[in-house]
Amino acid sequence: MLHAMNNASLLNVLWNILESYGIHPEPLLREMALDPELMKQPGARYRLDNIDNLWRKVSEVIDDPCFGLKAAVVWHPSNLGALGYAMLASNTLRTGLERMDRYHGVISDDKIMKLDETEAGLTVTLVFSHAKRDIPERNDAALATIMSMCRLNYIKELAPVSVTITRPQPSCSPKFFEYFRCPVLFEAPTYSLTLPIEAVDKTLPGSNPQLAELNDQVMIDYLAELDHDNITHKVKAVIIDQLPSSKVTDETVARKLYVSSRKLQRQLQSAGTTFNTLLNEIRQDLAKKYLREQHNNITEIGFLLGFSESRAFSRAFKRWLGVTPSEYRKAA
Repeated sequence: MLHAMNNASLLNVLWNILESYGIHPEPLLREMALDPELMKQPGARYRLDNIDNLWRKVSEVIDDPCFGLKAAVVWHPSNLGALGYAMLASNTLRTGLERMDRYHGVISDDKIMKLDETEAGLTVTLVFSHAKRDIPERNDAALATIMSMCRLNYIKELAPVSVTITRPQPSCSPKFFEYFRCPVLFEAPTYSLTLPIEAVDKTLPGSNPQLAELNDQVMIDYLAELDHDNITHKVKAVIIDQLPSSKVTDETVARKLYVSSRKLQRQLQSAGTTFNTLLNEIRQDLAKKYLREQHNNITEIGFLLGFSESRAFSRAFKRWLGVTPSEYRKAA
């Protein structure tokens, strides 16, 4: 039986939370079959089921229903590996959050979030593969960490437009209002955080595209080395690597992964997707990113995305989003 896995270094956040309450973490980890030594090994992963059980156990041990908010104080970019540093070097908060969405496999085999742009702003919504992953204290920690990342990148006074929480309002709810500094709705349909558009698209003082791309490559290489369960991550990693060559096909990707193109098609079908779907998803994501960052002209962007000529890129982009690349760049 295959099990979803999670990056081991991320558990340092919970370890630090436990220590802040004077609780020795190691016995709790070992009780849940989690070897603490793996937290020190870059790229190591734990079974996600065991991490779920640990969070439930910790919620029983710590006498503070708002303990998840402490993640905002004790997290460190290194807990997310290359993803943490790539986010810090991102051009805008939007591109940083898009990186987290695109490379979520670095953190977990399960998808962890989705991004939606609404009239209110850019909304980050936590998602769960099934109900037992919906653990309130861990969700609090996730939203608090995302907010802390954004404040570290932007300004510490940054306040979201709104925050929604699915669980009933706890007795310690003033801590939520104090930390997020915005309306917080409890017993809501989702766990979410909405950031103002003027903040998410502002160029960040720490922007460093070269450093961000170096960390992107580290993540691509890491995802490509994950086990066979992550076929979509592997295919995406190879596509991103091959795009500038203008020769990305299912055959070239299959050769890179040492499988036949027919076997690759079957594996992707089992994962609920196709090669062309992944190719178009990556091209769309990167096209929007490159157009917003303003570093390359439209012809160069087309070549970076594997199009043989700029007209082909423009036609594809308009088919995807209903506007031309030039129109999208002006509006960004």
